[in-house]
Amino acid sequence: MTIAIIIIIILALLALVGTIFAANDKDVNYHKKTKGNVTRLTFIYAIVFIISIVAVGVYIAVR
Repeated sequence: MTIAIIIIIILALLALVGTIFAANDKDVNYHKKTKGNVTRLTFIYAIVFIISIVAVGVYIAVR
């Protein structure tokens, strides 16, 4: 169970890092056009991460 949680956390962090690196494209206009999208995606990743941690905690507590 612990290994599964660690793998999920690593995958979530890799997805977040990948999103941030994709936003750091060399095109100046690309950054201006995608700033709102990256902000929203980062917020979504953070919310999903928190909900996932809470869900695992509830699962462990109920079990």
